[in-house]
Amino acid sequence: MKNTICFFVLLILVSCKTTKSSLQDNTAIYVVLLAGQSNMAGAGNYDEIDDVIKKRIEKASNRVSLVFNGRTLKPLSWYKNKPTKKYNFTKRFGPELLLGLTLAEKYPNKKFLLIKRSQGGTALYGAWNPNWTAEKAKAVEKPKKQNLQLYSKHLEDIKKSLASIKEQNKTYKIFGLLWMQGENDAAIEISATTYKENLKNLIDSYRTEFIESKMPFVVGQINSNYGKFKNKGSKMVRTFMEEIANEDKNVAIIKTSMDKSWLDYPKHSDNIHYNSEGQKRLGIAFANKLIELIN
Repeated sequence: MKNTICFFVLLILVSCKTTKSSLQDNTAIYVVLLAGQSNMAGAGNYDEIDDVIKKRIEKASNRVSLVFNGRTLKPLSWYKNKPTKKYNFTKRFGPELLLGLTLAEKYPNKKFLLIKRSQGGTALYGAWNPNWTAEKAKAVEKPKKQNLQLYSKHLEDIKKSLASIKEQNKTYKIFGLLWMQGENDAAIEISATTYKENLKNLIDSYRTEFIESKMPFVVGQINSNYGKFKNKGSKMVRTFMEEIANEDKNVAIIKTSMDKSWLDYPKHSDNIHYNSEGQKRLGIAFANKLIELIN
C-alpha cells in the first residue's frame, strides 16, 4: 500500500514537472486560438492607441503573428476597416492586439501564433455549433448567415496553420482558446436555455480535435441584453458561463458588469461593442487569465 502511494505521488510530481518544463521550450511556436462574434472581431480604433503602446506592439510583432478568418499570416497589428457612420476609421483591432503584446512581454523568448475566426451576429446554437444542422441554423441565424459553419471553418484555419509549421520543420504547442461570444444566443429562448450544454460541447470538441484534454479555455462574459428574450437570456447565459468556469479547473472567465456606465470594459455608444479602451482591457484580461491557467 505504501509503495502504491509513493508511486502515485511520483507520478503527480513527474506530471507537474512535465507541464512546467513545456513552458521552457523556446523553439516551439505557441498557438493561441480565438473565436467568437463581433466583440472578438473587434471595433477598436488603432489611431486612438498611445504611441508608447504602439511601439511596444511593433516590437512584439517580431514574435507574434496573426491569422484572421483564414487570411494570410501577418505580424501582429491592426486590420483594414471600411469607414462607416458607426465606425469612421480605417485601422481596426480586436482583443488579439493587447493579448499578443501581453503574452510577448510575459514570455520574451517565445514566439506566438494567434489564429482567430470571428463573425458578428452569430450564435453558438447555430453557426458555431460543432454539431451544426441546417435546422438549428435556421432557428437562430439571420437568412444570410444560415449556411455559416464557423466551428468547421476555424478548424480549417487551425489545421492549415499547423501544417505550415510542420512543413517548416518547426514544432508547436497549443496554448489555449479564447471565447468571446453569446450575445446572439441570449437573444433567443432556445439558444439561451441550451447555452451551457452547447458551450460544454464546444470546449470538448476543440479539446478532442487537437488531442488536448486539458486545453485552457478562457470565456469572456457577455453583458448585453437585446432581442426577444433579452433580460432573461442575458442573465441565463452569463450564469451558465460562470458555472462552466466553476466546474472545470481548466476554464476561466472574464467577469463583466451589467452597469451601463461600462467602467470595467468601456463601450461605444451602441452599448454593445467595446471601444478602443474596452478592447485594450479585454485583450489584457484574456492574456492574464490564460497565463493563470497555464501556470
